[in-house]
Amino acid sequence: MTSTVAVIGLGAMGLPMASRLAEQFDVIGFDIAEARLALAAEQGVRPAGSAVEAAADAEVVLVAVRTGEQLESLLFGEQPLAEHLRPGAAVLLTSTVGTRGIAELAARLEAIGAHLVDAPLSGGPLRAGQGDLLIVVGATEAALAISRPVLEQLASTLTVVGDRPGDGQALKTVNQLLCGVHIAAAAEALALADALGLDRERTLEALQAGAAGSFMLGNRGPRALQAYDEDGAEVLSRLDIFVKDLGIVGDAARAHHLSTPVAAAAEQLFLIGEAAGLGELDDSAVIRVVAPRRAKER
Repeated sequence: MTSTVAVIGLGAMGLPMASRLAEQFDVIGFDIAEARLALAAEQGVRPAGSAVEAAADAEVVLVAVRTGEQLESLLFGEQPLAEHLRPGAAVLLTSTVGTRGIAELAARLEAIGAHLVDAPLSGGPLRAGQGDLLIVVGATEAALAISRPVLEQLASTLTVVGDRPGDGQALKTVNQLLCGVHIAAAAEALALADALGLDRERTLEALQAGAAGSFMLGNRGPRALQAYDEDGAEVLSRLDIFVKDLGIVGDAARAHHLSTPVAAAAEQLFLIGEAAGLGELDDSAVIRVVAPRRAKER
């Protein structure tokens, strides 16, 4: 039975997940930023001095890193976390890193008696803290049995899509293709409405009530309307995350000789936004790539 969970990476998603897990488990956290460790301690998470220290006694080690390279370095780099896992521990990968190398990492962990649970998630920081995430899982039955209590504490929708690590990443790649395209399309639609002289709030409300409505339009639309404000919208999902994720989509499509022109066009908007210095803003700020200034300001 899972009683101790380590959370490695206490960033925008890692910290609220750790806080949520601390309601039910003994949670030990680590992040390279001292400020994040201090925040974690205030939320019931025991801070550790290193990733190795955090993971040493944990049945489940939740990893919230940014890229596949960071995951590889964490597990098998200069200070290899894998060598210090307790026997039978499950490494719970919550990040979107793509399918490349996941099967190999799982095999290396299996060789030392550990498991990899491929469980990328969606929902944002607020929902992470509420246990309201969508999580898609690729894992063996044994690995899933170990990690299920942790997954159920975090997820309102938990979908097991396959029994192989990499299956979760594959479905999340498809998910991010749609999400990236929908955010870009919402930005174009709202920019056009503004250029046509329509009331932006009424337009958004009307679009959501009809066939043109989508989750991303309803979720990102109000924040896109704040993108031109002095402080911009609250950052709930950084623009540069979709530079990474749509890059993963493109890599996957090319690997399978599949044309994805709509996703490629959306990727270019996010890349232009990153180059323009918008990478740390909310991803709804992509509207400022489509229309650098609001129509009424021109």
